[in-house]
Amino acid sequence: MAVRSASAEWEGNLAQGKGSMRLGSGAFTGSYSFSSRFQEGQGTNPEELIGAAHAGCFSMALAHGLAQSGHTPKRIATTAKVHLEKVGEGFKITAIELETEGDVPGIDAATFQTFADDAKRNCPVSQLLTGAEIKLRAKLV
Repeated sequence: MAVRSASAEWEGNLAQGKGSMRLGSGAFTGSYSFSSRFQEGQGTNPEELIGAAHAGCFSMALAHGLAQSGHTPKRIATTAKVHLEKVGEGFKITAIELETEGDVPGIDAATFQTFADDAKRNCPVSQLLTGAEIKLRAKLV
């Protein structure tokens, strides 16, 4: 299967430093900073990118599950709200709220909810966010 990549670079200390993130495909490059992550400053942040990945993965999984059951959706739209909070001396992503709506002919709200619950449990990003092995290779230059 495919292995995807992204990269980030940070210059300086936390409060005054700045950085950039880039998707391996080149489809996105964006700057980030303390203010874009912990305040309302310009630029992106890791939580926003996690939210985009989760919303995209969930939407695809939901559409697939519905289509496999004979209910191909016209549209699935999902927003992920990623909560970053101060916990103890550091910060932690404490919750992700998925809000989705679908235009799916031929099903009722309860059936849609059942498929949405299944997609939440089984999309690869949801599974990752419940806990995955993180491998690290560090090199000082």
